[in-house]
Amino acid sequence: MKNIKRAIQISMVLGILISFSACTELYDKSYVDITGNYQPSLDDIGVVLGPAYSAWRDVLFSKRGYTGLYLSEEISADILAVAYKPYGFIDNDDHRRMHEHTWGAEQIHVRNLWADCYAAINNTNRILLFSDQGLIDDPTFRAELRVLRASYYWVLCDNYGNVPIVDRYDVEEGYLPEQSTRLEVYNWIVKEIEESIPDLSENTTDTYARFNKWAAYTLLAKVYLNAEVYSGTAQWQKCLDACDMVIESGRYIIEEDFKTNFKENNTGSKETIFAVPYDHKYAGAISIAAWTMLPQNQRTYNTLYGGWGGLTSIPQFIDTYDTLDVRYTEGWMIGQQYDSNGDSLYCEYGVLVGQPLAYVNELPGIDSTQEIHSLRINKWEIGDGCYANNQDNDFPLFRYADVLMMKAECLLRLGQAPAAAEIVTDIREYRFKDNPDHATVTGAQLSGGSTYDYGLRNFHGNTYEGGADITYGRMLDELGWEFAAEGHRRQDLIRFGVYTTKSWLSHSPNGDYRTLFPIPQKELDKNTNLTQNDGY
Repeated sequence: MKNIKRAIQISMVLGILISFSACTELYDKSYVDITGNYQPSLDDIGVVLGPAYSAWRDVLFSKRGYTGLYLSEEISADILAVAYKPYGFIDNDDHRRMHEHTWGAEQIHVRNLWADCYAAINNTNRILLFSDQGLIDDPTFRAELRVLRASYYWVLCDNYGNVPIVDRYDVEEGYLPEQSTRLEVYNWIVKEIEESIPDLSENTTDTYARFNKWAAYTLLAKVYLNAEVYSGTAQWQKCLDACDMVIESGRYIIEEDFKTNFKENNTGSKETIFAVPYDHKYAGAISIAAWTMLPQNQRTYNTLYGGWGGLTSIPQFIDTYDTLDVRYTEGWMIGQQYDSNGDSLYCEYGVLVGQPLAYVNELPGIDSTQEIHSLRINKWEIGDGCYANNQDNDFPLFRYADVLMMKAECLLRLGQAPAAAEIVTDIREYRFKDNPDHATVTGAQLSGGSTYDYGLRNFHGNTYEGGADITYGRMLDELGWEFAAEGHRRQDLIRFGVYTTKSWLSHSPNGDYRTLFPIPQKELDKNTNLTQNDGY
């Protein structure tokens, strides 16, 4: 992150000239020329692009409230939840509704993700005017912005389905965009990426946190991976082909140390394909540490801000791990907690005040927990003396392991299970370096069911559904172990048919239409061209 601080500083100044706005807030006035006397040169391209890229930070971790893509993807799924705590996190039941799938069109997560995505799109459209007006005549500049904009539309397509496509900034006064179908949005995204790829840079040194050709192929693979969900037609071979373009480039590797991808200063990771950069001073804030660790853990890491402790793991998922897996041993805070001097920490809230603060893999339910309940995320390095609510870790939105796992899933679904197992085994060998006999997985295992013991697990009652009936369930398990707490899970559960069919913790299935969020009521009220998604 430190090597791009100067670009961030300059882009912040430029951002004042082209300030961020939510989607419909821009339609009151047409801006035909936003450039004024500013005459950018080809040397300015990286700086000019800054505000369009920096919007990804808000999409992931919204400044509009305790929301964003990361939380929406995770707390509506089966690995993480924001449960009631003895010190709070009731929050008008907002987070509980995400867990129980009882959200509506007024849900804060639903409102903010839509607004942040369209703010990002509008920002990108504004900067594309430099190309439209001939002020930057460079095909790579335009191609990069088109793919960046497509990445924001990918989020909208994935989460809302039927959304307006706004592909220009200079719209007439009073403009209200027409709603497109999810299929139309999907086709538009694919077209934007595929048309842009030939003009993108193949450089991987000067394009950190930007869309080069390989990042674009990874995004295309992501879109094709979920094509059956988005369009009704599977595209496994096209996804595989896009993955092969990245693999055959030879530009990326799997890091020997799993946590290299998540270190406080992780810009050197050779596994990262596309990162969203963060920096507590210039580009905050990633706040996973604050979300997950208890306030007492401030003394563990000497952080400059205490933890909130709201984000907890779901025991049923934790139970699926092989406990020799470094993704378990190094990915979660487990057991007794200590301060930086090695002295034990103790509970300070609820009915366990004075007892040892030892995280256990138990969670009574979404509506009743104590401080010790559930393991906490330790995947993202919490640097000594860091800002827990404003970390410096860059977020690897796409990393090479993701490309390999996408290829493995495609091979599995195309009937090539042994080849899929070979790829997954290769990745597992990095995760079981001290126990290589635990690394091997077979095609038959990947084709079998999940080891996740689905069913309700709270003090209101238990049910037992298991995961043996999930097609390719072991592959879903592998994705969970590799990408836990990285913002993948909702999308994966939908693709594997689990999101609206299985129970976990305090969540019961609540309608297949829940695979899409509703169009925010605020947007429906402002734009009569929008129709609510089915079921809401």
